[in-house]
Amino acid sequence: MARTDDDTWDLATSVGATATMVAAGRARATRDGLIDDRFAEPLVRAVGVDFMTRWAAGELDSADVDEPGAAWGMQRMTDMMAARTRYIDAFFAEAGAAGIGQVVILASGLDARAYRLPWPAGTTVFEIDQPQVLEFKAATIADLGAEPTAEVRNVPVDLRHDWPSALRQAGFDAGRPAAWAAEGLIGFLPPEAQDRLLDNITELSADGSQLVAEVFANTGTSGDALNAASEKWRQGGLDIALGDLGFPGRATTWRPTCSRRAGSRCARR
Repeated sequence: MARTDDDTWDLATSVGATATMVAAGRARATRDGLIDDRFAEPLVRAVGVDFMTRWAAGELDSADVDEPGAAWGMQRMTDMMAARTRYIDAFFAEAGAAGIGQVVILASGLDARAYRLPWPAGTTVFEIDQPQVLEFKAATIADLGAEPTAEVRNVPVDLRHDWPSALRQAGFDAGRPAAWAAEGLIGFLPPEAQDRLLDNITELSADGSQLVAEVFANTGTSGDALNAASEKWRQGGLDIALGDLGFPGRATTWRPTCSRRAGSRCARR
């Protein structure tokens, strides 16, 4: 089903299921020794989508669920999650080493970095997502007996609404640098909401702040590849048209307003 600007979901349906798919990819990558996310598999199991649980647990192989040579599939997704997770983990480690004590994870979903990364003392992690998603994750991880490795502040708000006010109310200080993550998010927002998201991040970011984001081209070709993979998954019991969950964007050129070289801080232009 095509997205609308005010649609709703849970972790087993629509765009919410992509958070569970990400966690399933992290769980499988953990089994393969590519990353270390011990919370991913229990979180996927708790959601209860059988296909994703079996993939996370290693009970399904690529040969079972992917078309040979296809542009997209569960194995390609898992490989991407491994690379993406390692990259963003390193981003947060560098931000912490630079003295940034505020972390904002936008659309945090089943992200467990607040519980598995070795944050510097005094770090506060703000997790923004739908209320039921944050409640589910916190309860599931608490049942595992785990404690956060930083101070965690939940910000239960839809990113299509006034999340900056909710973030401030949770104690975010716009006068201090922050490390922001928009992982697997931007393409699932309507174009106007994408612009507002980046404008709001800019407005809330003191000098020295950093942002890591995944930006992917949501073209007809990529949508076809995703839906072709989804059809194969449907045969295995996962009914989700992945290619229909994003919002078509416009290709354009852009000019960065700051630059950064390895080992140096970003200087605004």
